[in-house]
Amino acid sequence: MSATEPSKPTPPVPAPPAAPLPRKVPKPAAVAPTAASAASSSDAAKWGRVADDGTVEVREGEDWRVVGQYPDGTPDEALAYFVRKYDDIAFKVHTLEQRHEAGGASAADLVKQAGHLLAEATDAAAVGDLAGLRERLNALTSSLSEATAEEAQQAKELVDKAIAERTVLVERAEEIAARDLSKVQWKQVTAELGELFDAWQAQQQSGPRLSKGVSQQLWKRFRDARGTVDKARRAFYSELDDTHKSARDAKTRLVERAEALAPRGVDGIPAYRTLLDEWKAAGRAGRKADDALWARFKAAGDALYSARAEQSAAEEADSAPKIEARQALLEEAKAVADEPNIKRARALLTGIQRQWDEIGRIFPRDKERALDDRLRVIEQALKAREEVDWKKNNPETKARANDMSSQLLEAIEKLEAELAAAEKSGDKKAAKAAADALEARRTWLNALGG
Repeated sequence: MSATEPSKPTPPVPAPPAAPLPRKVPKPAAVAPTAASAASSSDAAKWGRVADDGTVEVREGEDWRVVGQYPDGTPDEALAYFVRKYDDIAFKVHTLEQRHEAGGASAADLVKQAGHLLAEATDAAAVGDLAGLRERLNALTSSLSEATAEEAQQAKELVDKAIAERTVLVERAEEIAARDLSKVQWKQVTAELGELFDAWQAQQQSGPRLSKGVSQQLWKRFRDARGTVDKARRAFYSELDDTHKSARDAKTRLVERAEALAPRGVDGIPAYRTLLDEWKAAGRAGRKADDALWARFKAAGDALYSARAEQSAAEEADSAPKIEARQALLEEAKAVADEPNIKRARALLTGIQRQWDEIGRIFPRDKERALDDRLRVIEQALKAREEVDWKKNNPETKARANDMSSQLLEAIEKLEAELAAAEKSGDKKAAKAAADALEARRTWLNALGG
């Protein structure tokens, strides 16, 4: 520094152990003071004084206390600087009082801030009614004491409620973990446990803060239950993956075998049906794999059945003349029922049956069955006629009938005599019995054609 340069002013020095050394502030003319600052400055002489060496003191009761030094300024500048320090503290106190009057603020927070301001106003490096600020803060703290106690009680009730709610979540999680996890629906269980965890996080974020010991104890129970379920779920899905892999490999081989049947066409359908039974027994391979493999397996079967459909269409076209021929034979066969001579009827039907067989197979099979059923009706009707004729003309049957007729005639003759004797003697009971027996024997005789 050259000798011609002016020396820098020495900043004001507060008395230890007050705040750090303040920097020199602009003169009051350079800064427009607030109304509160102006009022405080007018009372500066009442609460502060400045010594010749720039030492600034504040009056507290009957005593004076050094708050700092302002050696390079005027006494007014020195007082104004420390008065502004006071104004800062006073403004904070006033703001705190307004928050209390407005309501809504936590009493505990207000008491805590009042304590900080009380410490700041004690031995502060400022000039003003510091004792008055402390009295206001003490009064504020006293008025908040009851509200603080109520808040503490409410806080305790909220904590107790939060503990109860989290305990419910823990017990529900433990109930899930205590189930037979080998038989549960994992999608449902996972959703239930996820909801419980979301509720836990929501309570932790928005609920009251629990003590570390209680919080850790509840969380350990919840975490252990959740871990038990997660371990069982991982084991289940690991086993399921193995099962799916085994089924996937088996079905892949079935697909390859089904696709290899394509050159055999219709002849490959029986083998494909066998593969289909094996497919049903192979188990699940997972939805995505099952869908993809089934698409290939079905396509292989569709190719075989498509070949059969083409063959059936060709066979049906070839069968059209055969169908017409058999329908014509059925028209001829109607004459069988109209022929009174059974032997001639049988000869006519036998000729129709021979022509029927010579026509050959008809496709589709349901049409062939329908035609066969119509011919079978005619055959059964003729057979029924033949059985009746046989029973009627069978020599053995006739001999038995003649023998029975003779016996019945003898019985009738005897019963007629008994009836006449009973009527002559006037025995009505014997006459009735003989008449009933006689009527029965005559009925049997008529049935035999006697």
